[in-house]
Amino acid sequence: MEFFSDLLQYEYLSNAFWACLLSGVTCGIVGTYVVCRRMVFLSGGITHSSFGGLGIAIYLGANPILGAMVFAVLSALGIEWASDRGRIRADSAIGIIWSVGMAVGALFMSLRPGYNSGDLASYLFGSILTVTRADVLALAVLTGLLTVGAALWLRPVMQIAFDRDYSRSQGMPTRLVSYLMSALTAVAIVLSIRIMGIVLLISLLTMPAVIVNTLSKSYRAITWGATAVAVCGNVAGLVLSYEMEVPSGAAIIFILTLTLILVKLLPLHSKKRSRGR
Repeated sequence: MEFFSDLLQYEYLSNAFWACLLSGVTCGIVGTYVVCRRMVFLSGGITHSSFGGLGIAIYLGANPILGAMVFAVLSALGIEWASDRGRIRADSAIGIIWSVGMAVGALFMSLRPGYNSGDLASYLFGSILTVTRADVLALAVLTGLLTVGAALWLRPVMQIAFDRDYSRSQGMPTRLVSYLMSALTAVAIVLSIRIMGIVLLISLLTMPAVIVNTLSKSYRAITWGATAVAVCGNVAGLVLSYEMEVPSGAAIIFILTLTLILVKLLPLHSKKRSRGR
């Protein structure tokens, strides 16, 4: 295929390929926690709130990814703090952060001299071929930290994800883990924006975990299985987008959706459901 021959020749394509691999691992690990703790709406709020940081950074002439990361991490910690203290319901806090972040981003981007709608579309729907070597290095660092963390502390994180009250009664640092995982989720989201875009990114966090959860109820199996599914989906989507000249984010979502449908239709899955009844 033309893709694999060009992969060795063009740096932008090589960067995109490595970004797909690394973001697949990152989103697979983080996405399992998000799905098991039922934080999908929270991750959506963080994803869309990061647009506010993007807009401010672009207006100021700063690094947009860095601006989005600061905004996303602060939003994640703010939502966690507000819901943990009972000052405001979690869904209300997420909805507010979601809409305010998008509004702030749109406002500041429109105020920037030379603004055009193409700038907006590249962040909303992704532009994987704009991934830089610095983006790949940042993803590599995050992927390394998450992989080591999952290997060492997967069991306590699993217990907290499934039952925070019981974990707290056992003296586990539930609040610290919750804040840390929210911050890591925000960082993983921002570093994957160029690949999927703000609008589509939530699917990369949730669909691989849902696909594997259809076949297994083990948190460990879901974590590593979702990682493998996300990596394969990302790479296959990149190849498809390159060969057919379609947006990479849409191609990745199409492949993951097709995979989920096929898994749901598996005879093995049907037998398991009938036995459960």
